[in-house]
Amino acid sequence: MQRQASLWVAIALAWVATGARATAPADPLGSPMWTAHARTLFGDDPVRFDPRLKVDFPMIAENQRSFPVAIDARAIPGVTRIVLLVDLNPIPIAIDYRPTHAAAYVATRIKLDQRTPVRGAVQLASGAWLVSGGWVDAAGGGCSAPPVSRVKGDWADHLGEIRGEAWPMADGLSRLRLNFRHPMDTGFVDNIATYHLEALAVKDAEGRTLGEMEIWAAVAEDPAITLMVDGKPGDALTIMARDTNGRDYKAALSVARQSPMPGGR
Repeated sequence: MQRQASLWVAIALAWVATGARATAPADPLGSPMWTAHARTLFGDDPVRFDPRLKVDFPMIAENQRSFPVAIDARAIPGVTRIVLLVDLNPIPIAIDYRPTHAAAYVATRIKLDQRTPVRGAVQLASGAWLVSGGWVDAAGGGCSAPPVSRVKGDWADHLGEIRGEAWPMADGLSRLRLNFRHPMDTGFVDNIATYHLEALAVKDAEGRTLGEMEIWAAVAEDPAITLMVDGKPGDALTIMARDTNGRDYKAALSVARQSPMPGGR
């Protein structure tokens, strides 16, 4: 929790220093936290809401500990960064992804602490930001409930295990699905300190970074992440990750040697 606390203290100081300089557009969702989050994420960069940015999720959260969200900005040229923002979560940012040699697409599962707007925000090469999203009904408590693996007591037995598969797509990309075993502790459960994956990178056989992201404890236990990266059948991919205790994880896989999948998610 210390890392998150330090971050948000720094953010609060930044608001004091710069609060009068930037004005975010009016929020169509009417969120009480929109102005504060917009200052934090966008600063003085231009911001607008754009329906081309697709943020897909169920309207009702049946499981507030593991809620699926997909951000699809493939219809928007020049995307350099994708942020998944949950307005009313105590840890509002779930992931911050930079698709350097990949499509502007990411999907994962997150925790929900209450009814909240869930948004995607993408930054363009020009520096401008586009935003979209909607409200989700949730019973709450997803951020303050202990992980299932903590309750069972077997979290350390499988810590860091990685499973992954990649399938070629018709556009020269590969759909990469990753699963990590990690408790993703938020720090909001008594006697359990914050402990989560904090960084992920995907590289090709030449060591070129295809995509990299920062990850926060708002991501669900045992993270599942889907990306669309450069790759054709047989190409080798390397997955590298790190958690907040400094533990490094690494895995290798190859894109399946099969006919390309049609375009899509």
